[in-house]
Amino acid sequence: MVMFPNLNLPPSLKPLQHYLKAATEQETRDPVIAYWCRLFALQLGMKLDKKSKEASAVLLPIMDWLEKARTEMHENEAVTNDLVAKAHLENHAMKLFTWADTEDRAAHFNKNVVKAFYTSGIVMDVLETFGEVGLDISEKRRYAKWKATYLHNCLKNGETPIAGPPTDELELFNESQGNAHGGETKDYQTPFAPDQGRTGWPSVPEMNQTPTPAERRQPVTPAYEPQAVIPPYVPVQPSPSMHQTPDPEIIKKVEKYCRFTMSALNYDDVPEAIKNLELALRLLKTGQ
Repeated sequence: MVMFPNLNLPPSLKPLQHYLKAATEQETRDPVIAYWCRLFALQLGMKLDKKSKEASAVLLPIMDWLEKARTEMHENEAVTNDLVAKAHLENHAMKLFTWADTEDRAAHFNKNVVKAFYTSGIVMDVLETFGEVGLDISEKRRYAKWKATYLHNCLKNGETPIAGPPTDELELFNESQGNAHGGETKDYQTPFAPDQGRTGWPSVPEMNQTPTPAERRQPVTPAYEPQAVIPPYVPVQPSPSMHQTPDPEIIKKVEKYCRFTMSALNYDDVPEAIKNLELALRLLKTGQ
């Protein structure tokens, strides 16, 4: 496999680091995954910044590598055929997700599980290379990203995570996503329930043991950015209860929205951080 160059990402291309890192980690395990992650990174980079000198110094080497890699793997249908490629990526993402979800539900909390959730979400992003992803992938992707953040923060802070989807925090997570989607809230526990037939990003460290993976293009959406447009901020008129001592349950929810804000900032996701801060402020001002 042709060697990929060392690149220094300028601030404008910082979101590419998620995909380039995933590609590097898959270089020897699955060159096909590495190829599509880098192609996705190139598309994203062209969308973010294709004019600056600093961006060109990154995008042109990626483009050159992709051309050489495609020539080298010209007999591999998972590179030359979009349908085969899409199936290959989806299979890889689902194997990672299923392994991580099984380990998480068994209360096996470690960096390997965090990494598997994180990488599965990245590969599900890359699936957008072939068009809009289906509802099942979209929900699993959102859950994988949330779970990776949740587990990472718990391990970082010395807290014991809750196995599976924690009801209270996931309800807040769903509520925040619903507010961003015009009030439509989805239940992200259902797709992963045991009766559905299944078994059983700060910088994430390398996995010591990994789940075994199986052996046009349009502008894409950056990793860990919300899919919906956040509405303009409208000041909330404070209620009379604002000057009273808040209910303990309200304080608890506000604290969780603040934790979601910090998680979003860890991924440089400013719009998501703003959204959760506004939800926290609304709770404090209105109690709703």
